[in-house]
Amino acid sequence: MPNHIGTIAGIFYGLSFGLGGVGSSFFGWLADQTSILFVFKVSTLLPLLGIIALYLPKMKRE
Repeated sequence: MPNHIGTIAGIFYGLSFGLGGVGSSFFGWLADQTSILFVFKVSTLLPLLGIIALYLPKMKRE
């Protein structure tokens, strides 16, 4: 989509801010339900998801 670079950039920009807001509200709710120390422990484990994602199987291209 070479003619729609601004549109795609805007979608990704809005999506990232929207998901950041949803994530922060989830962590706020989780802190209210448990404790802030639990949220800190959970958030330190989140980078492991990126490492695990490296081992996902490769998709075949058609």
